[in-house]
This record gives sequence, structure tokens and C-alpha cells, in this order.
Amino acid sequence: MKNTTHLLIAPLFIAGLSACHQEAPPMQMPPAVVTVAHPTKQKIVEWDEFTGRLDAAESVNLYSQVTGYLQSVHFKDGTEVKKGDLLFTIDPRPFQAVLDQASASLERSKVLLDQAKSEFVRAKDLVNTKVVSTEDYDKRNLAVLEALAAVRAAQATVEAAQLNVDYTQIKAPINGRIGRRLMDVGGLVVGGPMGATMLSSIVSVDPIYCYIDADELSVLKYQRLNREGKRESAQDNQIPCEMALADDTGFPHKGVIDFVDNRLNPATGTISARAVFANPMPTRGQRVLQPGFFARVRVPGSSDYEGLVIDDKAVGADQAQKVVMLVDEKNIVVPRPVVVGPVINGKRVIRSGLTEKDSVIVNGQAKVRPGMPVAPQAEEEAGKTKMKN
Repeated sequence: MKNTTHLLIAPLFIAGLSACHQEAPPMQMPPAVVTVAHPTKQKIVEWDEFTGRLDAAESVNLYSQVTGYLQSVHFKDGTEVKKGDLLFTIDPRPFQAVLDQASASLERSKVLLDQAKSEFVRAKDLVNTKVVSTEDYDKRNLAVLEALAAVRAAQATVEAAQLNVDYTQIKAPINGRIGRRLMDVGGLVVGGPMGATMLSSIVSVDPIYCYIDADELSVLKYQRLNREGKRESAQDNQIPCEMALADDTGFPHKGVIDFVDNRLNPATGTISARAVFANPMPTRGQRVLQPGFFARVRVPGSSDYEGLVIDDKAVGADQAQKVVMLVDEKNIVVPRPVVVGPVINGKRVIRSGLTEKDSVIVNGQAKVRPGMPVAPQAEEEAGKTKMKN
């Protein structure tokens, strides 16, 4: 009987030991916390961006029209000058001497003209009394005309000599910034239309141009929008645009497109356009825009319309299509393919695939997958939690 009892107890003991060694069921992890936001509707203008270079609206190389020795320089290299400012002076003494001589010849011609006129008046009074012959009268009349022509020739000589004297003072033809002087005082300046000595150059600084090249597809799009009445033609109207330099954030410089070339360049498939921007002098320092700077210019690529936008970081990719992760009514992650537009101020335009009621995951996409339960948190709540932590 004892053996029978031991045989019955042993299996029960072993079963009890086995039950004690069984693993406890695993603890279920709480749902991942994600930040969600609803797409917002706002007025949208799509922008097309191009690259370009700044250039001066006006540029002038300075030459002399007369040959002579450089007497003085009246500017500091690299400073701004105004139209009419005296820049260079060429020794005027040889030209002044020629002017004085021409002036004296003019005075002599005027005296001879007065004498010829007096003789002609006397002959006119005497020709009726037959004291002066008709032949002599005609000679004195011709003498007046000859003297008058001599005065005119002398006057022209004086004016030419005066021009040469004036040309010894080289003045700024435009407002702008002047470069370095290319001739020192005492050097011989060669003037004239051929082989003249270049003295310096001036480029205008306000306003300033930016030349860009628009591709053929963009030009065709703009023409289509113009035909549909959704955009004005840049060839007939000034189109607003915005510009950024290499170190700018956003596009702080506002201007207009005021010129589009008359043909497409077949070698590059682009057409040249010009934007104009104001370039005022700041309170301190120098003007921001300088000829030769690289710039990015954006122009409106569409008419104003209302559309949905979401945070750009919410958009992911699944092979060739764009996808966003949504949270449904049961707090389950659901992928949604979308058709996207451009990014405007950090917001991605959604052309189709979403509504204003959808809850889009904008933070925490990396720790979730489709079909997974999550704990959604609105952006406002997430911001408050972050500040507390």
C-alpha cells in the first residue's frame, strides 16, 4: 500500500515542479506615441526657381577724347560717384592756347564783316545816284557775304577748340561705383576714337539687373497659363519676382521681370529674361547687391488657388509613389498614397489623396508600421510636453 501511495504522489509532485518552471506570459508594450496633424487649407502660389547672375544696369568705360598728359585725378578708387563729378583732368594749356588763337581770329573776322557791311551800305546809297557802278555794288555785296562766311568758319573753329578744352575734364557720365584708375598722374593719355587710353570704368548700382535663363518647359507652361487667363505675359507686363543671394534665408529681395528675349536659344533650350531689383544704400556699410553675384530667383509658376498643405517631413516614399502615414478612428496606422506638389515655406502641397479631416503622422514615422496601434498626440500637446521636459 505504501508503494502504491508513493507512485501516485510522485507524478503529482513532478507536475507541480513543471508548472512552477513555466515562463510567465510576456508583458505587452504600450502603443508608440506619435504626433499627428490635420492638413490645412491655405492660399497657394507655386513658384518656379531659376539661377542667375547680377549685372549692372549701366556700365561705362572711361576714355579721353583728346591726347595730353594727365594732370590730376579727383576720386578714390572704388568709391561711388555721381553723374557730372570731375574724375580726371588732362593738362589744358595747349588746348587753351589754340582756343585763344581761334577766338582772336573770330574777333578779326567780325571786324572785317563790320567793315564790309559799312562799305556795302555806302554803295547802296550811292548806286541810285550813279556815283557807284552796279558792278562795284555787287562786289561789295559779295564782300559782305564772304566776310559773314569767314565769321561762321571762325566761330566753328572756336567751338571746336572749346570742345577740346572741355574734353580735358573727364566727368562721370552716370551715377555708380568707379573702379581703380588705370593711368597715373603724368602719364600720356592717348585720345580719339581709335586706340584711346582707357582710364577707368563705372558701373551703376541702383537699380541692379539679374539675368536668368528659363527652360523651354517653363516657357511653354507660362504661355499656356497666359492663354487660360491665369497669368500675365512677361513680354507685355512686369511680373513680380523674388531673389536670394548665396547666404540669404528665404527670398528677401523683391523685384519684377521687365524683359524677356525674343527667341529661344537652340543650343541651350533656354530663353533669357531680366529681373530688376532696387539696391538702396543702407545706413551702415555698402549696398547689398553687387554686379557678378550669384543669385536664385523665383517667379510665380501658377495663379493663386486654395489647396491642402502638410509638414514636408510627413511625406515618405514607397518606390515610385509618395506616401503619408495616417491614424484611423481605431488609432491604427494606415498608409495613404498621395500626389504632391512643391514645397512652399516648409509645407508640402498635396494635390490629391488627403482631406482636412485626416490625421497625418508628422513625427514618429520611423517607429511605426502599417497596421500598428499607436497613441496619437496633437502637435499642440506635443509642443507643451516637450517644453515641460
